[in-house]
Amino acid sequence: MAFEVALEEDIRRATLERNTNETKIKVKLALDVHPEFAPQKIHVQTGIGFLDHLIEMLHALAKHGGMSLELECDGDIHIDDHHTAEDCAIALGMAYKQALGTIKGVKRYGTGHAPLDESLSRAVVDLSSRPYCHCSIPFTREKIGELSCEMIEHIFYSFAMESRITMHIDLLHGTNDHHKAESAFKALALALKEAASRTGGNDVPSTKGM
Repeated sequence: MAFEVALEEDIRRATLERNTNETKIKVKLALDVHPEFAPQKIHVQTGIGFLDHLIEMLHALAKHGGMSLELECDGDIHIDDHHTAEDCAIALGMAYKQALGTIKGVKRYGTGHAPLDESLSRAVVDLSSRPYCHCSIPFTREKIGELSCEMIEHIFYSFAMESRITMHIDLLHGTNDHHKAESAFKALALALKEAASRTGGNDVPSTKGM
């Protein structure tokens, strides 16, 4: 059984702001939730409809990852979706790394499989502090809603680089692009939840000791 958070001060949290010429982003992230003093809260507003949807993308990442997430972005979506999508992933990765802190007393590795109708995705992560991202999700459409399909893999890449996670995401099969994307984010959420889960100890999960 996974070690459960017993005290409010045990909740792993991060709050940050990231402002550039293209975007202004505020993020509040908690990797742990508790029914009494830290109930799960999710609020995402980016201006890109598909990125915000209740059961998809960043909301799905937080919901199925067992995290609380508040993220607001004011970006230059009048130009295109690139800066907003990329910078939200960067800010979220920075917050995740900050909230996780020193990698001690966690499982470190995580695997997640998530189906959505005909689509099935697999995600495998390692909280290694060695950022790497392999992502194979073949899309057939140019866009899903207001989000360019090419940005979905870039979101995963940007998050992996800033959170310093080794991440492998593969679509095992699927035909509907909307389902492919949603299953990939849900699979990643499950993998992150497992990797960051507490073991009850305080050891560094590495043969290197660091």
